[in-house]
Amino acid sequence: MDSVDSLPHLAADVGECRHCPRLVAWREQVADEKRAAFRDQQYWGRGVPGFGDPRATVLILGLAPAAHGANRTGRVFTGDRSGDFLYRAMNRVGMANQPTSVSIDDGLTLDGAWVTAVVKCAPPGNKPLPEERVACHGFLERELQLLDNLRVVVCLGAFAYEAACAEFDVRPRPKFGHGVEVRAPNGLHLLCSFHPSQQNTFTGKLTEPMLDAVFERAVELSG
Repeated sequence: MDSVDSLPHLAADVGECRHCPRLVAWREQVADEKRAAFRDQQYWGRGVPGFGDPRATVLILGLAPAAHGANRTGRVFTGDRSGDFLYRAMNRVGMANQPTSVSIDDGLTLDGAWVTAVVKCAPPGNKPLPEERVACHGFLERELQLLDNLRVVVCLGAFAYEAACAEFDVRPRPKFGHGVEVRAPNGLHLLCSFHPSQQNTFTGKLTEPMLDAVFERAVELSG
């Protein structure tokens, strides 16, 4: 690394990382075989860096890139229905300039927010192994150091919440649940939300008003 780190440098390192053989093999297999609906597209097929406003006060933390979403488009929560649900909510509270996120060059910009994932490569079955999470930890650690205005972390799902609690030394860790709020020892506010996966949104486990309430609270706490 250079003596001075930066978000662009971090993004390049994430994209070039080949540390985890299982994840590298899977992301590249998906990019080669493709989904029929995207057969004419060039898949990203690499590690996916975070995205947003470098001055962000709110971090949105997810699990990992989706195989045919961010692993295809190269931008986190972009090109799948989870991203559609997420960015609509962010748009409603003024964190995103538009409610859609379909490609890396679609004009989406974020204001006061940064979106990233604990694990930077798409995992088989959307389930990274413990050792893969450990291997990726350095990227998240660098990201948090570079985003030095953060006041709130919105944890999308239990996996992200557990990672955030470990990162910010929250002990004991309160039980995960939608709307749960935790104050970390360093003063950061952790806000929990069910993940905007199709499994949760299609069944009504997570509704738009539920996610809106979390983001409205995030805006309140970040002010």
